[in-house]
Amino acid sequence: MHINIKGGLLVGNKKIIFVIILLGLLVFLFILFFPKSESDLKNKKAEVLYNEAKLFFKEHNYSKALETYNSIIENYPEHENIPYIYYDLFKIYESQDKLIKAKNMLEAIINDFSNVDIIKKVQKNLEDLNIRILFSPLDTKYDIIYEVQKGDTLVEIAKKYNTTVDLIKKSNNLENNAIFPGMKLKIINSEFSILVIKSQNILTLKLSGEILKSYKISTGKGGYNSTPIGTFYITTKLPDPVWYKNGKKFLPQDPENVLGSRWMGLSKKGYGIHGTTEPDSIGKPITEGCVRMYNSDVEELYSLVPVGTKVNIIE
Repeated sequence: MHINIKGGLLVGNKKIIFVIILLGLLVFLFILFFPKSESDLKNKKAEVLYNEAKLFFKEHNYSKALETYNSIIENYPEHENIPYIYYDLFKIYESQDKLIKAKNMLEAIINDFSNVDIIKKVQKNLEDLNIRILFSPLDTKYDIIYEVQKGDTLVEIAKKYNTTVDLIKKSNNLENNAIFPGMKLKIINSEFSILVIKSQNILTLKLSGEILKSYKISTGKGGYNSTPIGTFYITTKLPDPVWYKNGKKFLPQDPENVLGSRWMGLSKKGYGIHGTTEPDSIGKPITEGCVRMYNSDVEELYSLVPVGTKVNIIE
């Protein structure tokens, strides 16, 4: 009998090679699809919960989304999607008018995740929320609760606490100036200030030294028409101002009246903060020296700051 030893060895080697390849593939699949450590296992569990929560959020099932998101924050605080969880929680709380909780979520992102890709959007949301909270009856560290006395008027109360009638009305949901003894009013009892940065065409509103909101503006062209640098104060406030130029009078609704819907005159004669009839000009050094804002922005600012507010203008 003839035995082909050489052929048998060849077949045997092929089987061994096949087994080695199969084992290598199994090891690769194990590494790819199975956690390498307890940390990997936790991350996978957190990812499953995160996807569930996102689905609840998209379906507006906010109670389940809140429950699941808070579970991730509590049990997986190092998860990579924590800032995005905070942002979804902000949206949920804002939709429920839980504005303080909503603000806490945005501040957590800014304080702990300043390099996240949504940071600019978060900062804009926080600034808008700051104003919304001021214009609401919610208590803040900036206000007191005042009990109306007999003979009080909103004008007198605003003057006493260096605030504006508009702000008192908006923060107390008052439709008119009628008040009565014993009524409790939220009064902003902190000092506003304004910083204008000419090189950036940005106006920043502060309260007790803390940034509330930044606004895009236009400043002077330069040279003779340069916006002055220094510390000034708001001395006058006019709604729907009339504009005078070269002996001509431009009424409030005249499209050539460049002052827009509000004027806040500064302690430097001839200069002020005002609105515009040319919104496309905002963000450019294009004015004759005044600070120009979108009408919606200057109306908001006008409601907040009283006469006497400090305005610092820097290059």
